[in-house]
Amino acid sequence: MNAPFPIRKACPPGACICGQDALLKDQHADMRILRLTTEEEKKLIARLESLSSLSDLKHMEQRMYAQLGIVLTIAPGIHEVRTIRGIRIQVEEQPGLCRKTRQAIPAAIRRCLEKHPDIAYAILNERDLLSGT
Repeated sequence: MNAPFPIRKACPPGACICGQDALLKDQHADMRILRLTTEEEKKLIARLESLSSLSDLKHMEQRMYAQLGIVLTIAPGIHEVRTIRGIRIQVEEQPGLCRKTRQAIPAAIRRCLEKHPDIAYAILNERDLLSGT
């Protein structure tokens, strides 16, 4: 099947479990994720690393879902949050989403949180973890 837009080059067999081939065969599947080419992924990662506020992060979450179908969850971990690593950043699995991309998105957000700890504090404050301090 030929998509009306450029699609991501398929991963080598056995290297990834993205299921891009099965996605291309299914006519009723959500094909938005295939728009994330390698070049577009680099732009997305750079944009995530350069976020400047919590509202900017929330906006990117919404845009990623609307344009690519990527579901991103950012929340404090179930244990104590002493460092940025205590914040849980999860990208849900979906057909067509490469394993490397699922790892690169949280890594980019963590780098952003390390550069801008005020965003991390705002995430914690959303859940009232820092209220009263």
